[in-house]
Amino acid sequence: MEDDSAEIELLEQNLNKTHQISKRMISILTGLDARLVKLEKSILPLYTATQKLNQRSLNIDRALSKIDEVASSQEGIAAEEGLILRGPQSGQVEVYMDTLGRLNAAIAFKASDADSWDTARLVETGAKKLTQLYTKLVAEGSSGSPPIAGLDFVPVMFPPSLLALLKPLVAFLRTLPVPSTHPSHPAAQAILATLKEAQRGYADMRGTWNCRALETYGKRVVDRAETLDGVVAGKEFGTWVTNLLRTAETEYSLLVDLAPLSSPSLLASTYDTLLTPLLQLFTDTNSSLTSLIKRSLHKYTFHALSAYSALASSQVQWEVLLGRRGEGRKDTNELRDGTNAIKGVCLRSFPEFLADLKLAATGPGKGGEMGVGLADFVVSTVQYLDKLPDVERAVGSVLHALGDGNWKMGDGKRVGKGQRTTAGEVSETVLIQHYIYDVISTTITSVTAVSRTQRRGAFGSVFLLNNISYFHTRVLLKPAHPGLSEFLSKPTTDILASAFRTAKAGYFDANYSPLMQALSEDREKEKVGSSAWKAATKEKFTKFYDLLEEVGERHRMAKVLEEDEEARKAVGEEAVKLVVPSLQRFTQKQREKEFSKNIKLSAEEVERQIRSFYK
Repeated sequence: MEDDSAEIELLEQNLNKTHQISKRMISILTGLDARLVKLEKSILPLYTATQKLNQRSLNIDRALSKIDEVASSQEGIAAEEGLILRGPQSGQVEVYMDTLGRLNAAIAFKASDADSWDTARLVETGAKKLTQLYTKLVAEGSSGSPPIAGLDFVPVMFPPSLLALLKPLVAFLRTLPVPSTHPSHPAAQAILATLKEAQRGYADMRGTWNCRALETYGKRVVDRAETLDGVVAGKEFGTWVTNLLRTAETEYSLLVDLAPLSSPSLLASTYDTLLTPLLQLFTDTNSSLTSLIKRSLHKYTFHALSAYSALASSQVQWEVLLGRRGEGRKDTNELRDGTNAIKGVCLRSFPEFLADLKLAATGPGKGGEMGVGLADFVVSTVQYLDKLPDVERAVGSVLHALGDGNWKMGDGKRVGKGQRTTAGEVSETVLIQHYIYDVISTTITSVTAVSRTQRRGAFGSVFLLNNISYFHTRVLLKPAHPGLSEFLSKPTTDILASAFRTAKAGYFDANYSPLMQALSEDREKEKVGSSAWKAATKEKFTKFYDLLEEVGERHRMAKVLEEDEEARKAVGEEAVKLVVPSLQRFTQKQREKEFSKNIKLSAEEVERQIRSFYK
């Protein structure tokens, strides 16, 4: 207990001391606070003055910084102006474009109009320098000698190295200010004029360059047309037109990539300028070919038909290309004009060909009175018919335009009909069949007329058989072109077969009927066994062998079916079957020995002799 009391007393003493210390600390802190208040009141005016000095110091630093910036800016503008005026140097085009782009962007932040105009003039100068570079690169890609590789056209490609330089340049030129995108830009109008001029220059250079590349081949097409087959020459002309269209298509794609002004209206006008020399070249080449054809339409008929077919097949592609020239040139179509010129010549060719066949009847043909060979007009007609399937589309189109039967110029009617129908009522295939019927019918009529001009009918019959057989074989039995059979209607095949039968019958009648008549019995003569009868019989034998010798001599002079061994042997076989049995019957009836010396040749010998006519 005493210990606890002692501890409590000690704690109370310590508590009193702590309380006294706390009082003294509170008193000291209160005095310090009063002093701090007094100090704050003394320092506040000094702090306020210091703040103003700091603000003034900051303003001075900012002013000095701005002065330095303006000074360095003036030095930069002077350097950029020198760079712009010198123009883009090799290897520094990107730097040049970046500088020009910064100058153009700075115009919007200029404080005065004078500053804006100065910078705008500098931008205009830079734009002109870049367009000069653009024109120079285009000129490099459109100069020199076009590539030539024999008869095959070589497309003129823009050099890839120049294309790599032009594409970023064109991309930058398209960002330059023009009135449509920067209406308030001081240099927009001048830059637009500069770009338009450069774009026109591009079109002129590319158009002239491609024209030069195609011109050589165009002249070659016309020069070769005089010596080439008509269908081949027309296809060659069509290939040239295709190459021209392909070139125009390629140039349009290139123009879209390289035109500084890419608005649709400006692209259309530029493409129109580019196409002008190419279209003029087409017109000139087409006119030269048309003039050649007109000089001898009969000779160059298939040149016209093949060329017309080629032009007609290119019409759709041509329309697409010409449509890119803009609405203002919608009514102008050089291909249509050229096609119509060729078509007009084709329209003339069909009536004129039939007229030439009719006129052939007034002349003796190739053989004339002294020969029995193939007539020129028969051979040329077969060649004409052989080529028609190669230009079927052109022939059908032209005949449709001409009208069914109008190729005969009002002469005659179509087989199986009392009256011609209009072209719209029949297909083009049927029109071709009608026309071929008229050609074959007219040819048969003319060759028959020519055969009748021979003073000796037997020679005329050989001439007719040779020509009709050749015509019948080459058109109906063994046509050179397998497609010709499609255009031979039943009336056509019937008239050919009938003409061949008639010609063959006429040949046998003119050459072997006298032999048959020589052996015929005359029942009004003297009785069998009488001296008068015997004399008449001897005369028959003599006349038969004389006529046989004449026939042999005639066949040595006038060869029958000389170029067709199979048909010639068939005719010889028929001749043997016609003559030999009659001779055998007549000889068997005259068995008296007194006639043996009159029988110069036995039936077997006569048969061998007749067969020798056809070897």
